[in-house]
Amino acid sequence: MSQVFAGKTAIISGAAGGIGFALAQELGLQGMNIVLADIDTEQLAEAELTLQKDNIKVLACPLDVTDFNQWQATATAAEKHFGPIHMLINNAGVGGMPSSIENTNHDIWRWVMDVNLMGVVYGTQAVTPLLKSHGEGGWIINVASMAGMIGMPYAGAYCASKAAVVSMTESWSAELKRHNISVSALCPAFVKTRIHESHRNRQAKYKSDQVSLPSKASAKSGFDKAAALVESGIPPELLAKRVVEALLSGQTYIFTHPNNRPVTQARAEAIDAAYQDAVDSPIVGHLVDEEIVSF
Repeated sequence: MSQVFAGKTAIISGAAGGIGFALAQELGLQGMNIVLADIDTEQLAEAELTLQKDNIKVLACPLDVTDFNQWQATATAAEKHFGPIHMLINNAGVGGMPSSIENTNHDIWRWVMDVNLMGVVYGTQAVTPLLKSHGEGGWIINVASMAGMIGMPYAGAYCASKAAVVSMTESWSAELKRHNISVSALCPAFVKTRIHESHRNRQAKYKSDQVSLPSKASAKSGFDKAAALVESGIPPELLAKRVVEALLSGQTYIFTHPNNRPVTQARAEAIDAAYQDAVDSPIVGHLVDEEIVSF
């Protein structure tokens, strides 16, 4: 048990299973009070019972992360039950449906962006005032993905949402540093979860009769490939231990798959080459010595 976390309270969205539950269990074993929040109320109750059996102090709150009012209610209930809040983990996320640019249903786009992006925005807006209020600092962990570091074909909505999460993390990290609140983006590759089954909890407001849906055969093929990749991933319990390790060493980017390093290195090299092209440009090359304007 780490004294860094002992006695403090963490709110975790999407915490009834997968990454969220593994983080809840690991942080609970580190001595934290855990607020489990999830849209799946049946699995949420099971998760709460499991943590109670581990002698972890826990509160379960039903939560649809696309509803800011529910986020506010969760934050209020957490503070009332446990007192000061020190950690927020924006974990709830959905995978969407593998599809080409022109065939991705607009409701799928709205669903993925509302859960993966706006869910993080709403959670951070609701909980940050509580993290600031006691002056003791804390942590915000936004669960992104390697898909937020490099785009993948047929996953435009998912990649866009996770890239936004990484960018928001960088912005908030700079903004909250003076409050001693550390903000990190968790960017795993494949983890053995049920994200490929995200549709089981898709809300009614994201379902319509749009005609631009992939064929059943295409959808099944994409689902089967996604399922195979996810099921080959690392156990979420291993990821949870890595997150604790990275928080203790103060990481802004938390990586769980060091074998993916060449992917981000290739991106960095491509960016650097593009800058060199700008330096060599007769149109904009003269700006190379201009002072950088920043906030």
